[in-house]
Amino acid sequence: MQDVQSPSFKSEIVRKLFHLTNLAIPVIYFFIPKSTALMILIPLTVAIIALDLLRFFHQPTAQLFNRYFGILLRSSERDQNNLRLNGATFVLISATFCIIVFPKLLAVIGLVTLTFADGAAALFGKRFGKRRFFNKSLEGSIAFFIAACFVVLVTPKFNYEILEYLLGFIAAAVGTVTEAASGFLDNIAIPVSVATTLWIGYTLFLPHIDVYMIR
Repeated sequence: MQDVQSPSFKSEIVRKLFHLTNLAIPVIYFFIPKSTALMILIPLTVAIIALDLLRFFHQPTAQLFNRYFGILLRSSERDQNNLRLNGATFVLISATFCIIVFPKLLAVIGLVTLTFADGAAALFGKRFGKRRFFNKSLEGSIAFFIAACFVVLVTPKFNYEILEYLLGFIAAAVGTVTEAASGFLDNIAIPVSVATTLWIGYTLFLPHIDVYMIR
């Protein structure tokens, strides 16, 4: 269990508050065409990847990056000897991939789950985590599952059938295990696992629903 006043816990709170801004991606995407979303996201993602990589090879860029975004980076992401993209870059990669690959509503649910459930897992895990669960804590994973189930309840559905909610809860459970086991790639693994589970579920159990009806 970590003290709520500890610098690392406060930094985690700041990171997760900033993480909430990622909610803008699925929310905006829900209301605009896929082509428009990708016209915005692809160049932005490429630019952010380039900037994130440049800081490892260009000291002035690294200094500016750390000055303005240092509090949002974990120690492993600030390490100049550890060539690792930061979490925000992975979020953009993840969003771009999900929007390209998955039906709109499933991508939206996956990305909203990433924003809320991953943040809940990180904060509760750092504050209350005691028991190990894969690479994370059991307490954090429970928080993830509860938050993911909340996302299932509040996000739009195709026909609002009971089975759609049940599939959502199954996807929440899959996302929980994925988050606990995926390590630093969780920003990609979480929405992909949730959207994939939903897609398989709709295909097998709700074949009468056109998952592309929302465009």
